[in-house]
Amino acid sequence: MTGHPVVTGEYDDAYRAGRQPWEIGGPQPALAAVVEHEVTGPKVLDAGCGSGDLAIALARRGHDVTAVDVSGVAIEAARVKAAAAGLTIRFEVQDATRLSPAEAPFDSVVDSGLLHSLPRLADVEVGDYIALLPGLVAPGGQLFVLAVSAAGGQGFGVTEEFLRESFPAPAWASTRIEETTVAAEPGDEKLSFPAFLLRAVRAAS
Repeated sequence: MTGHPVVTGEYDDAYRAGRQPWEIGGPQPALAAVVEHEVTGPKVLDAGCGSGDLAIALARRGHDVTAVDVSGVAIEAARVKAAAAGLTIRFEVQDATRLSPAEAPFDSVVDSGLLHSLPRLADVEVGDYIALLPGLVAPGGQLFVLAVSAAGGQGFGVTEEFLRESFPAPAWASTRIEETTVAAEPGDEKLSFPAFLLRAVRAAS
């Protein structure tokens, strides 16, 4: 499934231009303990995988990983990385607002920076993505969302109120939101932005 042509082109061009600020050579520091201790499997979805660093870290933990991104350029880079690491990961080009991976539902879904990017893209409805998530997480499965805070002054991001309203009962249970940071590396700089890490459990149907 291909993505919206405007969005796909924007991200393909960005990845062709070189390493992106959100590509820091591994998972975001805020997700390190999540990957190590909290993600349950076997089946895990990396939603908005970029060039594959988080998907690779999850696969190294023994998970059966499916990873999707709207950019075919990013997906090809991710496949090359995974092959070099000797890992088998399903990489697919998919639009976040129309996700339909054949392996769904998943025991865990991890969104590292996808949700906060959607509201600023032309013709993309973030609500369409959020509405798909209950069908992607198996009952009793876990959702992890790392999103930049709107308080960071970057012109995009989410609020805690938005997250709580987007993942309510009865579809979601045990929802927790903590303040954290997102790392970025534009050029030789190392930056940090305020963010939220949401954990939620898919309630039993």
